[in-house]
Amino acid sequence: MDTAATAESHIPHEIPFYEPVGNECQLFERAYQQRLPLLLKGPTGCGKTRFVSHMAAKLGRPLFTVSCHDDLTAADLTGRYLLQGGETRWVDGPLTQAVREGGICYLDEVVEARKDVTVVLHPLTDDRRLLPLERTGELLEAPDDFMLVVSYNPGYQHILKSLKPSTRQRFVAKSFDFPPPELERNIVASESGLAAQQCAALVNLAARLREMKGQDLEEGVSTRLLIYCATLMADGMPATQAAQATLVEPLSDDADVQEGLMEAIRATFGED
Repeated sequence: MDTAATAESHIPHEIPFYEPVGNECQLFERAYQQRLPLLLKGPTGCGKTRFVSHMAAKLGRPLFTVSCHDDLTAADLTGRYLLQGGETRWVDGPLTQAVREGGICYLDEVVEARKDVTVVLHPLTDDRRLLPLERTGELLEAPDDFMLVVSYNPGYQHILKSLKPSTRQRFVAKSFDFPPPELERNIVASESGLAAQQCAALVNLAARLREMKGQDLEEGVSTRLLIYCATLMADGMPATQAAQATLVEPLSDDADVQEGLMEAIRATFGED
């Protein structure tokens, strides 16, 4: 498997927009300064990835982001020998690159990865801060400016997709949720350019739709989807059409559930 297909590395030229909800920025900075790994917990689309991007840029560190999935193995993170130009050479994975360069490695939805991934992470999450590379015989010691951040969505946890207590207790942890209404309105307005009054209506609608979580919906409407909807509306798309494309179709394939969502949308925006 090509690690480049699952990892992104960059140093942002500008600090990505992020609106703090609590003390998460201070916690991240202190964890970074004290060389502590960080675990972020929260629903899909609530701002975890944007938060990490914001903090990496603020700290001036390269960010290596890995979207974890069922086929992700430890070798995808650490590296492997590849045939290039007729020669076999070692190619670092994103975790190894982050350790060598003193960057921030962010494993998004870490519980989706294979079990051998957590085994690789353990030596990096205690006072050793080591990354053994068995294939090359190297034992890398993480520099002071390396940081490991992982995240997952507790709402999707089940017996086969969870972090063991022995792994969880290696991290400083922070729970995320959707922002309070007024703050979420400001975020949606800032990201989309839509008028504040319309953003307020969208946020109020989201609150109603989120009440359906656990009943008709597996997951509530994310802030990300609200921004998508507001972006389409700001571009001139009628509100109900934009909402159907962003707040209905991505959330459910069930016709009855979709109609229930559309009723709430029409009650908010009327008929286009």
